[in-house]
Amino acid sequence: MRISARADYAVRAALQLAASTDDGPLKAEAIAAAQEIPHKFLEGILNDMRRSGLVRSQRGGNGGYRLARPAEEISIAEVIRAVEGPLVSVRGVRPPELSYTGPAESLLPLWVALRANVRQILDGVSLADVASAQLPPEVLGLTETPEAWTNP
Repeated sequence: MRISARADYAVRAALQLAASTDDGPLKAEAIAAAQEIPHKFLEGILNDMRRSGLVRSQRGGNGGYRLARPAEEISIAEVIRAVEGPLVSVRGVRPPELSYTGPAESLLPLWVALRANVRQILDGVSLADVASAQLPPEVLGLTETPEAWTNP
């Protein structure tokens, strides 16, 4: 699985909003500078997140962006879906829409299992979890073996 720059930037921007202690909205320029994200690229990402209902925008001198819901209620998966679409696809197609024959027939349940595991992790971690460095124990457990940190 590959996490695109767009998805990475979206999650980082959402985390910046989640960690904001200011009651007012954050300007896109401030988010871009804090997370070292190209400003123009970030504007498009924030617009996608706004259309998906994850952030609210406010115009004017005191304008900017803020989360539309509490950070505890927004999963990392929701942020990625807002800017990328489905979490797991094969050639741009969702696994249930695929079919295989012959020796490749068991690929379908493999892709579905992969999707289920990705969903379980990313839907189970909120912006608040990451922003507070309090990842769920089942997620942290996956990182405890040396093999998790090396390339096979």
